[in-house]
Amino acid sequence: MTSVQNVEIEKVGRESSKTTPDLIVTEEPLEIRLGYGPESTRDQMTLAVTMRTPSHDEELCLGFLFSEGIINSMEDVLSVKYCDDLGMEENHENVMRVELSPKVSLDPDQFNRNFYTTSSCGVCGKAAIEAINVICDPLQNDSIQIDQTLIFDLPQKLREAQEVFRYTGGLHASAIFDFEGNIRAHREDVGRHNALDKLIGHSLVSDPDQLKSSILLLSGRISFELVQKAVRAGIPVIAAVGAPSSLAVDMAKDFGVTLIGFLGEKKFNIYNAKQRIRI
Repeated sequence: MTSVQNVEIEKVGRESSKTTPDLIVTEEPLEIRLGYGPESTRDQMTLAVTMRTPSHDEELCLGFLFSEGIINSMEDVLSVKYCDDLGMEENHENVMRVELSPKVSLDPDQFNRNFYTTSSCGVCGKAAIEAINVICDPLQNDSIQIDQTLIFDLPQKLREAQEVFRYTGGLHASAIFDFEGNIRAHREDVGRHNALDKLIGHSLVSDPDQLKSSILLLSGRISFELVQKAVRAGIPVIAAVGAPSSLAVDMAKDFGVTLIGFLGEKKFNIYNAKQRIRI
């Protein structure tokens, strides 16, 4: 399964039209299952289904579980793999099972949250208001100083790295940069939450501590849940080309996150913790 598909389109102009090949982004469902419990009596539950762009599915599962507070590190995970015992080959790459360590305490009723999915978002939504809060540690890193000219350059660096978006134009993206403006990693997906979960999952496997010294760049708007995921991962600076919501700003203030919106080549708005940006 690939991230793009070939299609034939009719390209229409004011004076003519022509049939031509084109590329579109792939969208497929992914079911996330959990294996949990003591070694002698393992149980299984379906946690969520998301519409995603196939790629980095292991990272997507890990990032989502971490963002929701189900796991705290890779020590809580025994394995992440596609279910190969379904008896339906066509679904093999659309169902993934995460085996949790027996030491992880999991109450299935605790996660009866009706996680739902949209193409513009990813796995999101809770069944009750009290379920939206995930335990996050306060951020430190008060000595961070980032030059404003560095911030201006981030969107262009991300666009240059977005290979699939370059051909399809149909993806959200998340990226982390160091404080010198070097891109560390980026992920793309039809769901903006998925893109960030993939990025967090990647860092969990490769270098969990790097998130605490990173700038997160989002290709769209800033929602509460995206800030929550970033805070849970310990990211101190969030920048986005779009606007933040009121709850996103409130959470940034509660946890001391530097929040930047409407980032363009010549301007941006700082909504919180402006002391980290050297103007």
